[in-house]
Amino acid sequence: MMTARKTARWTDELPPLRGRVAFDAALAPFTWFRVGGPAEMLFRPADDEDLATLLAALPPEIPVTVIGVGSNLLVRDGGVPGVVVRLAGPFAGIAVDGDVLTAGAAALDQTVALQARQAGLGGLEFLSGVPGTIGGALRMNAGAFGGEMKDVTLSATALDRRGARHVIDAAGLGFSYRHCGVPEDRIFLSATLRGHADDDEAISARMDAIRTAREASQPTRVRTGGSTFANPPGARAWELIDGAGCRGLAIGGARVSEKHCNFLLNTGAATAADIESLGEEVRRRVRETSGIDLTWEIRRIGRKGEPA
Repeated sequence: MMTARKTARWTDELPPLRGRVAFDAALAPFTWFRVGGPAEMLFRPADDEDLATLLAALPPEIPVTVIGVGSNLLVRDGGVPGVVVRLAGPFAGIAVDGDVLTAGAAALDQTVALQARQAGLGGLEFLSGVPGTIGGALRMNAGAFGGEMKDVTLSATALDRRGARHVIDAAGLGFSYRHCGVPEDRIFLSATLRGHADDDEAISARMDAIRTAREASQPTRVRTGGSTFANPPGARAWELIDGAGCRGLAIGGARVSEKHCNFLLNTGAATAADIESLGEEVRRRVRETSGIDLTWEIRRIGRKGEPA
């Protein structure tokens, strides 16, 4: 229920909400990097209708930012203005009907892969190697180990800024490499994915291979995000970063992973500014050595400023 202290006049006009509302709410605990400032307002809706109620009533000039489990997210130290919507349990349902799987936006990608395996549904194994949730996977056409969302997505359901519901077919999603063409102000609620009938042992073997490859090549059980930069056409970001001499490079408490140099690490005392500055220094060095501009794959939100 909405019981927290209000911090801005626009919040006085909010309708009754059934979900959890907090003001000046810490976001760092919701991100893998564990850094960043607070949300002006953090809303964890009870269900689709609760979220639609807020969106319909919210003044259009108030920004809305959606987060999931924060696996590919850097929250800047100055915090995030407006409303941060965190989709969690009520949006994490998974259902299988034949070769079609429907997953809520908050469903973990790995859980979707496991549920698909249980149902004897192949083709979704790559999701076991993608950190994060289905909502984030849709937003960036996430992919790994030979698969990506555009290969398996039939449709998605989303709310627009007025709270109206839209079902978007595969063509309307406008997928390209690490990109989705759906307007940023639409909030994904769920995705419908197509797999194919397959043998449980074959699916398990592919998932085991993905897990082994990921653990061998990527930093795990540390404060990091997903891949920091997208692969440029015809090149691999990590090779460009390595070639620019950035493996192990550090700024403040942030360091380029020595295991896989397209990952940035919070060694324990980093600020968001440390991590972003390190990423920009990596981009500068790669540009100098190769002439290629790396594009951030990690999503950066909020205002720059001093840590709260």
